[in-house]
Amino acid sequence: MAVPVVLKTAFLLALSNVFMTFAWYAHLKNMSGKPWLVAALASWGVALFEYLIQVPANRMGYTVLTLPQLKVLQEVIALVVFVPFAVLYMHKPLGWDYLWASLCIVAALYFMFR
Repeated sequence: MAVPVVLKTAFLLALSNVFMTFAWYAHLKNMSGKPWLVAALASWGVALFEYLIQVPANRMGYTVLTLPQLKVLQEVIALVVFVPFAVLYMHKPLGWDYLWASLCIVAALYFMFR
């Protein structure tokens, strides 16, 4: 059974988002005592892996999805990856704002794909 392109794209975007989230935010916890340039270079190193996954994912997804659909899908995935990262890795409390923001983004996904 062949896996649909949209599912392959979503999986690769989720994987790339894990790298993106760590590249963007992990230095706040792990490198707070280091100069910003060191944190930026480390983040770029992590972000390279994000791009090595994200670019093929978007190219594949663009064969069956519109550009706005790809963008909204990416935002939903980013939120799905970010919330566990914030709670489990950064030890930030889960608040109602996460729920309301999530509902707005899910609504955007609904309207983009209807």
